[in-house]
Amino acid sequence: MNDPESGSHAPTSPAPVALITGAAHRIGACISRHLHQAGYSVIIHYNRSAAASEALAHELNATRAASAVCLQADLLTTDEIRHLAAQAISCWGRLDVLVNNASLFYPTPLDTVSEDDCRKLMGSNAWAPLFLCQQLREALARHKGNVINLIDSTSGFGIPEFTPYTMAKAALANMTRSLARELAPSTRVNGIAPGAILWPEYEGGLSETEKAERLAKTACGRIGSPDDIAHAVMFLLNASYITGEIIRVDGGAALYS
Repeated sequence: MNDPESGSHAPTSPAPVALITGAAHRIGACISRHLHQAGYSVIIHYNRSAAASEALAHELNATRAASAVCLQADLLTTDEIRHLAAQAISCWGRLDVLVNNASLFYPTPLDTVSEDDCRKLMGSNAWAPLFLCQQLREALARHKGNVINLIDSTSGFGIPEFTPYTMAKAALANMTRSLARELAPSTRVNGIAPGAILWPEYEGGLSETEKAERLAKTACGRIGSPDDIAHAVMFLLNASYITGEIIRVDGGAALYS
């Protein structure tokens, strides 16, 4: 946990509390801002992005004092997942929302796939969300909590050269449906399946031609925004009669699949 500047000694508060994994950048940071604006105290999880996480916590705490903290954990390590869960509960003595956003994403052509690739991609995208739900189950149930899993709009039909990643996201989709049944009625579990929201940052990335081809198969004809995902998160948190659902936020790309 970080220093008081980042809110590490935040007092107990009746405000609802949300833990967002992988929240230092991109979609995770946007979700954190939207939840904070809605009155949540937020726990910003990161692995290596300490400076960005602290800057985000400082930004949020400047708006509302002692309302954001940063917690570091490597989600590929079971002991660190347990420690993260315990720290998250201790921040304000409660937890209302878990957003499983953290994800590794990089190409793995079949002839290069290794056990380490599978461990990392399955670990970050499926196993970590599962074990966080396990560790936080009781805390979430006490406040009729919510779990929201960030899946992928392509998980139903795959992506060439990304097989372990799509396998992991398909597992996360099925975990969403299974836990929605297992944790009912005390905790709702839903998923969001983003399409082209931000272009990937892995080495090499997509070419301009590949980007244009992808947008040509998107009914909205444009790339989305992290705000689109954050709006879907807020919708699900307020939709008290929805559980076990996965909402596509893909600009209509599924219409072309």
